[in-house]
This record gives sequence, structure tokens and C-alpha cells, in this order.
Amino acid sequence: MPRLALKIDVDTDRGTREGVPRLAEVLERLGVRATFLFSLGPDHTGRAIRRVFRKGFVGKVRRTSVMQHYGLKTLLYGTLLPGPHIGKRNAGVMRDIARRGFEVGVHTYDHVKWQDGVANANAAWTREQLERAHAQFIEIFGFAPVVHGAAGWQMNGCVPELEHSLGFRYASDTRGTAPFRPSIRGVACSVPQLPTTLPTLDELLGRTDIAEGGAVDELLAITAKDRRDHVYTLHAELEGAAYLAAFETLLKAWRDQGYTLCDLAAQYAALDISQLPLHEIASGTVEGRAGTLAAQGALV
Repeated sequence: MPRLALKIDVDTDRGTREGVPRLAEVLERLGVRATFLFSLGPDHTGRAIRRVFRKGFVGKVRRTSVMQHYGLKTLLYGTLLPGPHIGKRNAGVMRDIARRGFEVGVHTYDHVKWQDGVANANAAWTREQLERAHAQFIEIFGFAPVVHGAAGWQMNGCVPELEHSLGFRYASDTRGTAPFRPSIRGVACSVPQLPTTLPTLDELLGRTDIAEGGAVDELLAITAKDRRDHVYTLHAELEGAAYLAAFETLLKAWRDQGYTLCDLAAQYAALDISQLPLHEIASGTVEGRAGTLAAQGALV
């Protein structure tokens, strides 16, 4: 049976407080494991307003009801309102998720700072951000993280080696088709990538060629046709809120399609790392998402 790993990106304070417990309840009720990747530092969501200048961003905002999903207060964090420290404010929620047996890992320290800055950052800047997130994770959970999933699928050539030096065993920083080992400037990296293989809900909602309410059907059509191991990234702010019922529908339908629903740890455990292909990490685009992101590149 093909595996479908569930990767939950938690971007905001509100998503942590409200979305995460809702998702955990649904997952537990259905007996499904998933990986929760937490933003661990300040919530500066309001600073993402600079993305308004990216091609396609305004249209996506209109179609996906950003105000509804994030709330006015969240959209002012880091600008007119001070951003709450997500890790310090929500440590109890995060620890409860680990106590209930879900895999937990690092998404980022400051989501907006990483997403908007890492692509052109140097090694020192990148190390500082990763080390901050790593240290905050240990402070909250009492153990070191083994999985990292970069905010917004944004990274640079320093990230894979820094992941290795900090003890991460595997990462899901990229978009792609299948697990691989990254090759950076001709050097093979030891931390494998488990890329997101399916479109996200907000990407489908942001597409003009998909009718309103058709995102779930589109995802199910893809997995019915392309029957192999997948990674699906969801967001606590969407599937943990207005689209919770849609997410439950997806889980039940994927089981009916014959998929084993699991977390990233199970996907990683099934791999023979020595046999993974080497791929470059390239800059790519995804329909329905503004800007560029890190993608599985050419086979080395």
C-alpha cells in the first residue's frame, strides 16, 4: 500500500492555540499519525504585507479569504501590534501534542523573517535562525528535533549542511516528486529530503481554473491517478479551522483509495538512504502560489 505522509505546518500563534488542538482531535479520532512542525519564535505575520508586490499574491489573497483564516489581530502582528512569542506562549499546547504521540519538529523560528530572507542569506544568518529554533524546541520539549520543514519551502545552499550539524535526520524543505539526497555545489548531503508532492489546499483555492469547493475533488483525483508515496502539507490555520471538515473528508477518502496515512517519521523509516538518488535543489514555481520556492532539481 502506498504511504501518504501528513505534514502540518504551524505558522502563527492563533494556528497553534486553535488549529493544532482541532487537528489533533480529528487525527486521534480516526487513528491517524501526522507530523506537526512548529513556528517557535515571534509571530510577525503582519510583516508579510511586503509580499503584496509579488506577482499573483493579491489575487490569491482575494480568493483564499486571508482575513477570515488568519484574523485581523494576526495580520497586525509585527506591525501595529507586537508579535507574541509563539513558543513561550504555547509551550503547553506543543508538549501536549508530543505527549499524545504525534511527531513534532521544527518549522522555523520567525516564519516571516525566514520565508522572506533565507533565499539570499549567508551562512551566519542561516545558522543563527536555525540554532534559535533548535534551542527553543529543546527548551519546550526537552529533547532535540530530528525533522525540519522550511517555512514557505524557502532555503539556501547552507541549509542542508546546517541541518546535519544540528542533528536533524531528515527534512521536508522542498517540493518534488520523491525522496532524495540533496547535492549542493557537487557535494552530497547526508540529510535526505522528503519533499511535498501534492498541491496544498491554499494553492488549489488560489487557482482560477478550479471551481469553488473543488479543491478536495482535485486532490483526490490526483491521488487516485498517481498511486505512489506522497507527502501532503497542510496548515493549522486552514485545515485546523474553516477547512477542518474538508480535511476529515480527505483523510477518509485517502484511506478508501488504499493509502496508509502516516507521519514523516514512518515515511523516513521505510527508506533505504543509501539508494536515494542525488538531486540538485532548484528554484521553482507552483501553480496557485506566488513567488518561487525550493524544488527538487536535476538528477546528479
